[in-house]
Amino acid sequence: MTTFWSAWVIALIVINLGITFFLFLWGPRVEIPTQPDGTTGHVWAHGVLREGLHRLPTWWIVISALMFASGFAYLALYPGFGASKGILGWTSAGEHAADTAANAALEAPIRARVASQPIETLATDAEVRRIGERMFVDNCASCHGRQGHGIAALGAPNLTDGDWLYGGDGKAILTSILDGRQGGMPAFAGVLPDESIADVIQYVRSLSGRPHDGLRAQVGKPIFKANCAVCHGADGKGSTAVGAPNLTDATWLYGGEQAQLLHTVRGGRTGVMPAWRGRLSDDDARMIAAYVYSLSHPDATRR
Repeated sequence: MTTFWSAWVIALIVINLGITFFLFLWGPRVEIPTQPDGTTGHVWAHGVLREGLHRLPTWWIVISALMFASGFAYLALYPGFGASKGILGWTSAGEHAADTAANAALEAPIRARVASQPIETLATDAEVRRIGERMFVDNCASCHGRQGHGIAALGAPNLTDGDWLYGGDGKAILTSILDGRQGGMPAFAGVLPDESIADVIQYVRSLSGRPHDGLRAQVGKPIFKANCAVCHGADGKGSTAVGAPNLTDATWLYGGEQAQLLHTVRGGRTGVMPAWRGRLSDDDARMIAAYVYSLSHPDATRR
């Protein structure tokens, strides 16, 4: 703080405290003229209302005195009176550093476990899960939801159902968190005629047992094998190597209704899971991964 601003702050404090302290001392002693009936002579409503006068109650004077004493003590002990550092030498930065060091000491045993154990083992540790859940809420819930159920409109997958685009073991989950994932469903508009796309959609719906047009599904089957099987597999069960979803189950990242599938096939999908390596430490990412793993393995991790 410069000399000017220090002097400015001091002047404001002295003037404000000085005036209020003077009024506090003067108020109980000042003599105010009164009428024989004990009122001040001020009337309203044609004399119906008269202004009375009473001394300040003792409890109010005592509390006010204590407040002034607290204010003066604070200015003496802590920063606030210009550039004064206060008798205690307290600073917010110093308190933050002390709290951070104390927290690090508490975290040290936990982080030692986190660094040395696989994700699957960490997922059985209630303390690690609790911390991982808190960090998940802070960093991941905006897309995946507070409970990890995902948001189809964003293409953020449900993390509780055991269906994984890139694999659901601890190592795959940790890789997704640290390095991110880039979806790559290509757009087939202009590549395939609209009729062929409609036939493929009927075949895809048949793979998961959804209502479909059997004849069009048969027509769409060879089109699927020629254009889609390279990623989703000839049987439509997907590939975790490229993040191609399984089309034979009831799990749909963007929805499995005909209009949603039409949008997916015609326009493609390019969902992005951001990489958190630059924001999260490896230990933090491992605790989040342990919590995420536990969401889809509740029986194996809730001990």
